Amino acid sequence: MLYQKESTLLQIFFKTFLLCLALVFLVLGIFYGWQFYEKTYKEKIALKNTRDVKVKEAVEINFSVPVLNKEYAKKIKIIPEEKVKINLDQTKRKLTVTPEKFWQPGLSYSIILPEGRTAMLTKISERKLDFSVSGFPQVKNIFPAKEAKDVVIGAEDPIVVDFNFSVEGYYIKFDLSPGDGFDYQINHEKTQFKILPKNKVEDGAKYELKISVKVANDSDENYKLLHIGSFETLKNTPVIWEKDFSLRILQAKKYTQAKKKEGKYIDVNLKNQIMTTFENGTLINAYLISSGKRGMETPVGEHQIYNKAPRVYSKAYGLFMPFWMAILADGKVGIHELPEWPGGYKEGANHLGIPVSHGCMRLGVGSAKEVYDFSEIGTPVVVY
Repeated sequence: MLYQKESTLLQIFFKTFLLCLALVFLVLGIFYGWQFYEKTYKEKIALKNTRDVKVKEAVEINFSVPVLNKEYAKKIKIIPEEKVKINLDQTKRKLTVTPEKFWQPGLSYSIILPEGRTAMLTKISERKLDFSVSGFPQVKNIFPAKEAKDVVIGAEDPIVVDFNFSVEGYYIKFDLSPGDGFDYQINHEKTQFKILPKNKVEDGAKYELKISVKVANDSDENYKLLHIGSFETLKNTPVIWEKDFSLRILQAKKYTQAKKKEGKYIDVNLKNQIMTTFENGTLINAYLISSGKRGMETPVGEHQIYNKAPRVYSKAYGLFMPFWMAILADGKVGIHELPEWPGGYKEGANHLGIPVSHGCMRLGVGSAKEVYDFSEIGTPVVVY
């Protein structure tokens, strides 16, 4: 009897032990299973844009697992405090934070996300997400530059202001004085302005340009000064042309304005006996010439180079014309180096700067070859 009683107690103990062991494994299974489950479905949160957020741009927060309910979004805080609109989309995985007015330029913000639960009942821990707002756009390049002199402003040469990024979301204010308003164009990217005064730009005048910026719809008192500078426009012509021809060429280089902004062209000022070459609006060089004398004046107007040859012979005058370039279709008038007679005599350079030819435009030795090499058939020649 004693043996049976001990056996029964042993069986009860063994069954109890197995039951306890089973309970332990069950608890451990539930614990580690939940750990695995939470790890598998652990919420991962990412801020889409953390730097250079635009002043009116929505900040987007992406959740890897949907949040449990939309009430979660109402507990979000912004530091420093800013009035915002918070929206959790239908998937409950994308949350957008949009400023009611605008983010302050150059400021850093923190979004405080509260504790919560995902749709899989896993925990969302409280966390802080930081982002910074881009500052005010800055002037990157400007034409004319500060203190620039001899500036030409016109339809083909407007004031040009380049910003370092798009000015969308900002108001830009230009103050140009003296003046009474201006027109402007802005490029598609909203990074460049071209400005042209409405009134005629005065020659030899000093202008001041101020550029200010504010966030769109902000009060005018919050305009921020970005740039202040002045420039002086070019005097159209000198008061007196120098008698010294070398100085006169320097004057011509300074004061001659391009009449064509695209391609090559030859500019001829009969009054000061100067020929100037331009390419894409940029002055290449200036040369002293001798044009047609009274009664045989060089024809004014817009011509072109019809033909050219390194050395041609004129039957009419019995002489050679090096580096010939015809500016009339009939070939009766052209540009060439000082003429040479068959016997070897060459016209002297002492007549350059004085109208003494029979209509052609003579150039000195070296100068004629430069213009010849510069010119092509069809190159415009503007004589005035």
